Amino acid sequence: MADAATTGFWGRIRRIAASDTVSGLVMLGFALAGLLLANIPVTSHVFEAVAEYHIGVPSTNIDLPIGHWAQDGLLTVFFLVVGLDLKQELTTGSLANPRAAAVPMACAVGGMVVPPLLFLLVSTLFSYFGPGGVGMEVVATGSILPSAEIAQGWAVPMATDIAFSLAVLALFAKGLPGSIRAFLMTLATVDDLLAVIVIAVFFSSLNAWYWFAGIIVCAAIWSVLVKRRHVPWPLVGLVGILAWVMMFEAGVHPTLAGVLVGLLTPAREMYGETTPRAERYKDKLQPFSALLALPVFALFATGVRFEALSPRMLLSPVVLGIGVALVVGKPAGIMATAWISTHLAGLRLAKGLRVRDLFPAACACGIGFTVSFLIASLAYADSELSGEARFGVLVGSLVSAAISGVLLSRQAKRFRERNAERELAEAARKAAGDQDIDVEQVLADGSVTISMKDLSPEAVARYKARHGQGDDRSHDGGQTPKDGGGAVRRLRRRLGIFRRGGNRKHPGTKSRRKPPHRRHPGK
Repeated sequence: MADAATTGFWGRIRRIAASDTVSGLVMLGFALAGLLLANIPVTSHVFEAVAEYHIGVPSTNIDLPIGHWAQDGLLTVFFLVVGLDLKQELTTGSLANPRAAAVPMACAVGGMVVPPLLFLLVSTLFSYFGPGGVGMEVVATGSILPSAEIAQGWAVPMATDIAFSLAVLALFAKGLPGSIRAFLMTLATVDDLLAVIVIAVFFSSLNAWYWFAGIIVCAAIWSVLVKRRHVPWPLVGLVGILAWVMMFEAGVHPTLAGVLVGLLTPAREMYGETTPRAERYKDKLQPFSALLALPVFALFATGVRFEALSPRMLLSPVVLGIGVALVVGKPAGIMATAWISTHLAGLRLAKGLRVRDLFPAACACGIGFTVSFLIASLAYADSELSGEARFGVLVGSLVSAAISGVLLSRQAKRFRERNAERELAEAARKAAGDQDIDVEQVLADGSVTISMKDLSPEAVARYKARHGQGDDRSHDGGQTPKDGGGAVRRLRRRLGIFRRGGNRKHPGTKSRRKPPHRRHPGK
């Protein structure tokens, strides 16, 4: 009984974690809570004391405050899920066929190139025309800093938060074709991979070589252990922790240990298993990532105390630059790359998609959050600049989410109307071909009903909006009775349906359906 209750509870947790909408809203709630807790006088000191409380690992150089443990430790679970997802996509998913994924892969690159350029452009304009003088910029706190120091945050607006972008898509894009979701999924996956490379190359300070030798040894052992028929999980966990420690000591951001071991996990069925191990492990870790690691990280990432939260902060070159880069730069880079790829490079989008159909999803890619928060904390050593950068990510992401939500909602409505038109046209085509459809029925008493139960609600609404509702129509059960066979003819005329050869039935004639053949009792 207890086992069943536990299984049921854990099953509900897994379903909640699997929902992009719920997990995205949970993370957003924790991010806003961190901002409030750090800036409300009653809670700010307690929050700061908790965030700065140090926890060390004996016999190592690892001694971090709780806020950094959330960033460097818990976030490793998220990056492990990213690594497992990348391995599955590269092996059997959307990235397994480079030609089919060429356009979203190229768009991911374009979406990561343009935002840093826009950020640097805003910073340059502030340094030339701002109040700080040439080469200097005034931030929200009133400090005057060199523009070169501000420019260190160029990589902050590069990344897309896949969980949030898919949450927005799930909330506002009901009715859109699956090809748009697949495009966004592929783009965000490649975006994650490129962001990992950027962190490894630009935000790592390399130490002694023997730590890298340790990383290679840990990776090799992990690769062997996870391919065994019976995986020794205690030993695998120990190897994963050692890989994290080696990364930390080597000067590479330790969360990348999750990506490394995730990419070394098998992504094809083994030993008669029904699902690949990478996919199975990802599903098991998803609740910890979505409902524990990411919310706690967001809580401390946005928990930055500002002397005064005022509209003046929005005019900071850091906040404004990151906001413009996310809201404008991301969709601009994606759309420009999509146009060049399809019009000049000869690549093709999925069937039925046009470049302009990608714009709402491209706006959703301006939602930064997780990786952008991480890069903001790595790019700026100055706590004030790091705080402003994270605030800029929060503002830019919320604006991008709002814009993409409106655009996706309108786009989904257009697609639903277009599908409704197709349904009505298909009904007309079938009726014109004398095929049996559920649009009309002739009852025994000679009355005619028009049934639309097999049409979608959008198709029914489209028909009613076009032709209006008369007083002689019944709303019982979605059927509309009329007297006389002329109702069928009027329905056909409204739908543009005529019999072959232009012949129409006389209103007084009975249904065209032949009565069933009755055998004579004597035969």
